[in-house]
This record gives sequence, structure tokens and C-alpha cells, in this order.
Amino acid sequence: MTKTVAVIGAGIVGVSTAIWLQRDGHKVILIDRAGPGEGTSHGNGGVLASCSVVPVPAPGLLSQAPRMLLDPNQPLFLKWRYLPRLAPWLVKYLRHANAPAVRRRAAAASNIIGDSYNDHLALSAGTGAETWLHPADYIYVYNDRAHYDASAFGFDVRRENGFSWEVLEGAAWKDYDPIFAPDLGCAAVFGGHGRISDPGQYVKALAKHVVAMGGRQILGEVTDVVRANGAVSGLRVGGETIACDAAVLTTGVWSTDLARKLGVNPPLESERGYHLELYEPSVMPRAPVMIASGKFVATPMEGRLRLAGIVEFGGLDAPPSRAPFDLLRKQIRAAIPGLSWKKEVEWMGHRPSMADSLPVIGESPVVKGAYMGFGHDHVGLTGGPKTGRLLSQLISGNTPNISLAPYAPDRFH
Repeated sequence: MTKTVAVIGAGIVGVSTAIWLQRDGHKVILIDRAGPGEGTSHGNGGVLASCSVVPVPAPGLLSQAPRMLLDPNQPLFLKWRYLPRLAPWLVKYLRHANAPAVRRRAAAASNIIGDSYNDHLALSAGTGAETWLHPADYIYVYNDRAHYDASAFGFDVRRENGFSWEVLEGAAWKDYDPIFAPDLGCAAVFGGHGRISDPGQYVKALAKHVVAMGGRQILGEVTDVVRANGAVSGLRVGGETIACDAAVLTTGVWSTDLARKLGVNPPLESERGYHLELYEPSVMPRAPVMIASGKFVATPMEGRLRLAGIVEFGGLDAPPSRAPFDLLRKQIRAAIPGLSWKKEVEWMGHRPSMADSLPVIGESPVVKGAYMGFGHDHVGLTGGPKTGRLLSQLISGNTPNISLAPYAPDRFH
């Protein structure tokens, strides 16, 4: 049965959902207050990081965090005035910094992100967006073997979820990519990954395809969900009611208010992320790399190198801080000696971080026809296509081939 489905939010999750809905025979209305690919999807690291199944709250975080916050060379920042507001969420978040919780999250995340490159291939096929999609290794770079061994727990969890990698040291690592500093002497190379060479343009191209296939695009903010007999009948946008048979909420960290109107109170917080783009760099890494000591990613983009990472807790309203940009600049100069570039572009955005590090994917527990797909923390680009496909299957009345219980909205009802 053909439905008219309104998708709220035109980031990677929203446009993925829209494309799969159209392929499943539905009519789509794509609504965003700023336009496709203008928010978090524009500024992410660009890596299809399938192996990133280990969440930030891992064993040891509770003891490490205070030291990291006090060390300006560590990639964790806090706007201290925001701490009273952050504290209730932070308590829930830190409760998951243990091995059983990490393993539960990793197993569930693997079903969403574990085959991301192929998920993106399937999503972008025939859309024109595939020009931005590239196969690539994904590399974790360490100071030495002991530094790599200190991350054994995370690698054990990846192995348990079917990932494999090759460890390169000394000459073998130098042969693979000679641009890195001598004191970065060990690397874990994961094959079968991918990268997007301009995430913002990629999402815009996907959204353009939605319109070309008959989708309607609306610029505006959804303020409420209109119901009839307990089911979605429309959305309020700029004083108008847009009629629809179903709606999907995919607005990332901005999803809380509408989710509450749909019977879900998600423990959702902004992890403010930063990127620094270096245009016309003198050298480029062979593949996306995670510099483990600084916990930032350097990804080859179209004509530029994007450095992305840093975790800052400070809410949605405060302006960007200077220190994260300065740290990224300092870290890349240490990692790639002699690197030069022509110009820089700075950006700060908001990762939607759930207290249990798992997204909300599924139907509202109280409003029929209202669906949700948000809260992917650091892996929104990676997990967007699979999330969109799952949501389209649910709306179409089809049964997904994985259990959606770990992502169920009613866990926060």
C-alpha cells in the first residue's frame, strides 16, 4: 500500500530513509529547517567506520576523564558552566563504561554499521551521489606496539564482532604510508571500509535524487505532529499542516522535543565535534587514519584534508571554543612533519549522543505511524543507509532481518 511519508530532517539518516521509501513505492515529503546536508552530516569525519563499534564510554573512562579534562593536549573538553545541566545525562552515560555494556552496544552497532560501504553502494546507486563514495582502508595509528597493546580490549571486542585487521610496524608501516612521523611506528589496518570525499555534497546529491524521483522538499521547522484516532495525520510546519500517512523523525540531537510529543524521552546530549579542513595539503594520507593518541581522524577529501574529532560537552547554544581547533592543528603537525597547506576552514557541529550509545530506531510506542531514527553518536554517516532501509521496511510492513529490540524507542517511554 502506497503511503505519503514525511521525513523530518534531511541529514544522512533522513535522505537514506527517503530514498528507500521511494524504492519501496511510497510518496515522500522531505522537511528540513536548513536544507539537506547542512548540519552534522556536512561536518563529520567522512569515514565509513564499520569497525567503530566500541563506544566512547568504555572501561577506564571514569578514572581517565578528570585527567583528560585538565590536560589541554587531550581531546576531551567541557564548558564548565554547562556541567549542572549535563550532570543527569552524564551519570547515565558513565554507567555504561563497563565491559558488558560495551559488548552489548558493539553487537547491536555491528548490525547497523558493520557493512557500511556496501550499504552506501546500494543507497547511492543511480543517484549521482556515488561519485563521492570511495573504497578505502581505515587505519588506527599508534606510537608503538605497546601503545597498540594498551587498546587490546577494544580490539578484542572488534574481533568478537567479525572484524579483522593487519598490524604493521617499522618498515612495513613505512612502506604502506611514509608520510607519518617516526614516533608513530605501529598501525592497525582494517580493509573493506570506505570514505565519502565530500559528505555535505553527498547528502545534497542524494536529496536532489529524492526530488527528481517525485519527492517534495520543504524548508521549514516541524513544531508538532497532528494526530487522528491515535495515528499520524499530518505535521505542523510554519503554521501550516502538511498532510501525511506516516512521519519519520531523523533530526539528530534536535530530536528531543518532538520525540517527547511521541511518547519517548531520549537521554540525548550534544557531543560537540570539531573539524579543521586543510586545503591543498602538501601531502595526503593514503587512507583515512585515526591518530590514537589524539583520537582524531584525518580523511582525504576533495582537494583538502579534513581533521575531525574532539569531544566537547557544552550544549547546543554556546559558540565554538578555540582550543579544539588549536589542538587539531598542533596534532596534525606532529603526526605529519612538514605538512603545509594553502588555507583552512573551521567547523563545529553536534553529534547526537545517547546515554547508552545506541540509536533510537522504530515506531513510537503511543502514536501509530510515527517513526524515529536518531542518536547515532559518532557513526551517523556510517549507519545512515542501514537505518533508512530498516525504517522503510517497518513503514512498508516488512520484517527486517535483524532484531530491532536494542534500538526500540519504547526503552525510553
